[in-house]
Amino acid sequence: MSILIAGTLALDTIETPTDKAERILGGSATYIALGARPLVASIGLVAVIGRDFPDEYRQILKSINVDLSGVQHVKDQDSFAWGCQYRDNLNTRETTFTHLNALEHFQPIVPEHFSQCKVLCLGNLAPHIQSDTLSQVSDASFVACDTMNYWIRETPADLRRVLREVDCLVINDEEAIQMTDQTNLFAAAHQVLRMGPKSLVIKKGEHGAMLFVEDHIFIVPGFPLKDVQDPTGAGDAFLGAMAGSLCNETHIGLDALKRSVVYGGTVASFCVEAIGHDQLMDLSPFTIEQRAAQFGGVTEWPSLQRQTE
Repeated sequence: MSILIAGTLALDTIETPTDKAERILGGSATYIALGARPLVASIGLVAVIGRDFPDEYRQILKSINVDLSGVQHVKDQDSFAWGCQYRDNLNTRETTFTHLNALEHFQPIVPEHFSQCKVLCLGNLAPHIQSDTLSQVSDASFVACDTMNYWIRETPADLRRVLREVDCLVINDEEAIQMTDQTNLFAAAHQVLRMGPKSLVIKKGEHGAMLFVEDHIFIVPGFPLKDVQDPTGAGDAFLGAMAGSLCNETHIGLDALKRSVVYGGTVASFCVEAIGHDQLMDLSPFTIEQRAAQFGGVTEWPSLQRQTE
């Protein structure tokens, strides 16, 4: 197994200033898988769905070679459902509802053939579920973890225990500030690293992302886009593409992490171009490489003039 993902499968209702989609396929596991799919051959999911989860959504995931044998089906409850509404600039959204349903009492069970994977992605879940998943995976080469403001606020001790066991934490700038009470992201990053993760990625939405590894800092801008439709899932797609990139590395060191952040930003830029997950479904490795090359051109420095005495 190349990548094992523990996360949510959800029915999303998304409203933007120009469009609305109801009960579409969503959740952290979905977007992580779609972000990784063009870059790896095998992906496994550990998640839970309820009685109302459409079979067509299961078929969508199967069609992109995602192994669903770790997905539990709870037949007496509905699936996790979430809704949001975006403001005019799409940088601000309001959560309109969160129905945990089958997710509320979810206890992950990792199938034996999933237990050895190269990269484990712990999507946005309660920290105790992330820990339970991690305890069932025997020998992952790299463990990446996401979290959110609710778990930072409500379960800080459980989250700290998870952070001591992961190779990389992937959060956004607001979450980094919340975790540390530092308004300076560089100061916040070093404080987070002292909590345990070996590396840290701070996502800044349209302004790109920052990678911190010990005393090394790597910054990429956001890929310039003329038309942004829906940011939902972009951060999870970023994580998925990072994981996919790292699966193709023989050694996961600083350069490999830098490359993974570039691929993360590249794939996330496709995600925001359509409402829901549609833009990710047909992404090919060639299309990603084309945009990644454009990305490189955006960030390439000219030769610097140096005066010598």
